[in-house]
Amino acid sequence: MATETLVQPTPNLKTFIPELVYFEPDALTYPMGERIRKWAQDQGLSIHMTTSHNRITNLPGEGELEKYRIAKRTLVVGVRKTLDFDQSKPSAEYAIPIATGCMAHCHYCYLQTTLGAKPYVRIYVNIDDIIARAAKYIEERQPELTRFEAACTSDPVGLEHISGSLARLIEFMAKQEHGRLRFVTKFNNVEPLLGLEHNGHTRIRFSVNADYVIRHFEPGTSSFADRIEAAGKVARAGYPLGFIIAPIIWHEGWEDGYAELLRKLKAEVPPEAEPTLTFELIQHRFTKTAKRVIEARYPKSKLEMDEAKRKYKWGRWGQGKYVYPDEQATALREWITEQIFANFPKASIDYFT
Repeated sequence: MATETLVQPTPNLKTFIPELVYFEPDALTYPMGERIRKWAQDQGLSIHMTTSHNRITNLPGEGELEKYRIAKRTLVVGVRKTLDFDQSKPSAEYAIPIATGCMAHCHYCYLQTTLGAKPYVRIYVNIDDIIARAAKYIEERQPELTRFEAACTSDPVGLEHISGSLARLIEFMAKQEHGRLRFVTKFNNVEPLLGLEHNGHTRIRFSVNADYVIRHFEPGTSSFADRIEAAGKVARAGYPLGFIIAPIIWHEGWEDGYAELLRKLKAEVPPEAEPTLTFELIQHRFTKTAKRVIEARYPKSKLEMDEAKRKYKWGRWGQGKYVYPDEQATALREWITEQIFANFPKASIDYFT
């Protein structure tokens, strides 16, 4: 079991320090909750109490845009009451809920709409309950492997210096014959994870993209150079490594942009990591609701969301989204696939969607 003493990340400009911290009263009865309270006090942060992590109504700010920006700098510490895990296809069988919300400001992020009016960052302190539920899912599916995705509703690496939740999950999963952990990040604060016993049962993936996309649409994240440096560190620590290229965006010079991306990855990834290296490819998509929210929250964004240039694709739950027309999607998939195998002939591509 991981201790409550955390390895501190190497300082960098993207280390998340919230401006406001809210606690549910019950959260302070858990070791993690009390530790985070002390951390917040040591940081000199503004600490408040709340009856529910799902209802923070008194955030400061003039107008909705300022309230949104302050919410992204607000941490809420609570107890996860719903312990039924959502499905997480195609990445994994289940999403394991250790946090909700993200401090980054990626213009295209689906959390813009799924979190709606609750864009603040939440950490759940009842990690023992969450791990116990994961153990039951693993037992129910034996002898099949059960994969858990820890980054469906947050970027947990960006919170690890506060929560320590990933360390707990990694060390738990290392002992599970039929359990595996996966998560993806845009942050480079991986030092707390490097010395853990993982037994190769956790795959750490990094979200990467063409320089154009990172520069224009991913403020508040670690730089591309910092991300791939971190990728090299986790690979050398023996973790299975992966990259998610998402969202793939059609832009002027996209062929050169994605070719250069793969060349840069090749220069950093240790050769011994290649045989188990995975890629996941996700083209840019948006819904009508997402478009409306993004335009309100990032009014100067250059993100292209012209419905007339897109194909409407129905989802599994009767809700549709706008993706690239077949000809463009095929061109993106074939070009990036070609670049992947030119640089990493032993790697595998899990899916393109």
